[in-house]
Amino acid sequence: MHRWVRVVSLIGVVVGVALVLSLLAGIWTVRRSYPQTDGELTVAGLSGDVEVVRDSYGVPQIYADTAEDLFRAQGFVQAQDRLFEMDFRRHVTAGRLSELFGEDTVDTDRFIRTLGWREVAEREVALLDADSRRYLEAFSAGVNSYLEDRSPTRLSLEYAVLALDGLDYAPEPWSPADSLAWMKAMAWDLRGNMQDEIDRVLATEVLSTDQIAELYPGYPYKRHRPIVAKGAVVDGVFEQEATANTSRRPRRAALSDRVVAALRGVDRAAADLPTLLGTGHGIGSNSWVVSSQRTNTGAPMLVNDPHLSPTMPGIWYQMGLHCRTVTESCPFDVSGFTFSGVPGVVIGHNDSIAWGMTNLGPDVVDLYIEDVDDQAGTYRYGNGAEELVTREETIEVRDGEDVTIEVRSTRHGPLISDADEELSEVGDRGGRVAGGNAVALRWTALDPGGTANAIFDLDTARSWEDFRSAAQQFLVPSQNLVYADVEGHIGYQAPGEIPIRRTGNGDWPVPGWDPAYEWAEEYIPFDALPHVLDPEEGFIATANQAVVGSGYPYYLGSSWSYGHRSQRIADLLANDRSLTVDDMAKIQLDSRNGNAERLVPYLLDVNLD
Repeated sequence: MHRWVRVVSLIGVVVGVALVLSLLAGIWTVRRSYPQTDGELTVAGLSGDVEVVRDSYGVPQIYADTAEDLFRAQGFVQAQDRLFEMDFRRHVTAGRLSELFGEDTVDTDRFIRTLGWREVAEREVALLDADSRRYLEAFSAGVNSYLEDRSPTRLSLEYAVLALDGLDYAPEPWSPADSLAWMKAMAWDLRGNMQDEIDRVLATEVLSTDQIAELYPGYPYKRHRPIVAKGAVVDGVFEQEATANTSRRPRRAALSDRVVAALRGVDRAAADLPTLLGTGHGIGSNSWVVSSQRTNTGAPMLVNDPHLSPTMPGIWYQMGLHCRTVTESCPFDVSGFTFSGVPGVVIGHNDSIAWGMTNLGPDVVDLYIEDVDDQAGTYRYGNGAEELVTREETIEVRDGEDVTIEVRSTRHGPLISDADEELSEVGDRGGRVAGGNAVALRWTALDPGGTANAIFDLDTARSWEDFRSAAQQFLVPSQNLVYADVEGHIGYQAPGEIPIRRTGNGDWPVPGWDPAYEWAEEYIPFDALPHVLDPEEGFIATANQAVVGSGYPYYLGSSWSYGHRSQRIADLLANDRSLTVDDMAKIQLDSRNGNAERLVPYLLDVNLD
């Protein structure tokens, strides 16, 4: 009997020791991935000492003597804090999630590969100015300095979890294209009315065109002011005191049952793509700027609340970049918010200006119905046929067979209807839609550009003129940019590449074979885009509402918020000429719903019996 007691006791001791060892191993696994955030570190490639000061919340402020050291350190610090997030985003934007997560993400990878975000990003690197490329390369070198001589389990806890699941993986070196590809994800989530185009078509199965129009009412200009309340384009330049009255009338293409089926497939494919910025239905951003005549300090105040859904980790990354001595070769003294994997500061302030952003929401996406001949590899255009541009993409699948896809494009863009396997129900081969029913995507973000230049130029702007010069390079995604400076000026600028359509306004898919539906060769000229400096009202408020009045001669879009939030902000600002920082915080937390004021009385009259 005593022997059995001793055996049981021994088993208990062994189990207890095993549990303790498991606990210690777990703690060791978690803690070994923690970065060193105090003391001294040697980082290869730095030309001098760099200081990283973290506050009680862990927010880093970086101080260096050269711009290269500053961005090398930014890359290193971001990798310390957010490497797995950066690496995950890189896999998303390159259509490589299946390498990590297996066959469950193949459809997402197929859709991203069809769009070609990574390919566009690689082409953009060469288009940037020399300084921007230098900063991106320094940032990438900093990330890679952190990767060197560290095993995946030391880099981030997530890699240890994936290793326990059997994945043999180590992150690749970072490159400038990895940073630029994330901007395509930003542009996708903020792209405008593509979903509205699809929804309008799908609604035709049960509703008439007039009924559908009732579901998309126009902006209520009489009740809710736009961002820029006055102004017009005179001789190609927007003048805030001028008036004008011109507009375009929309047209739409006839839609067959097979076109509707194709668009239903596009809807499925797009819905499977993760919402990378946390935007979605019911999410909207606010910003406003108030002149010195309306504040208790005698200085302007700028407020920005770019609403994005809560995520872990948070989408925004707060930090500061400071040249110890600001010079032409090291011009940065800026603090604010950026995204992990993106150098510079996207929203913030320097020693001279501050700026904020909300989504402008212009219509920069069109869906073209294409008449494709699968056998010939051509599509109809005008009175003839043009060859499809094709490329093959191979998706590596963890614990599965590789998937090879053919990406086909017309002059308008990639055939995104190819990205949905369920379209085999309406197509002749491999899920493609034959007989004139393929769907191509025309989108400004698929044209390589130099938006990254704008980030660095905003960070170093010192005046309204510098700010507008930087904004001119902010091509996609188009954002409402609000401005304030230490001289007391406030302003607003609408930037971005926004197409001029030769026919229609982009609300409905259009026939790709008809040249009348092409975009004009030039976008809306930057000088003609709405902007205002020191408006007489003494404030500017943006909350995703209409940008400018109905008399504006160019079509920006129609998928605005209907102005309930923006009008509430404007009403609160207009009633006070001694606004404080606390007042600004109260406005941010204000929960009054202007739409509810109009809607609830009707709901109360509804007879539920």
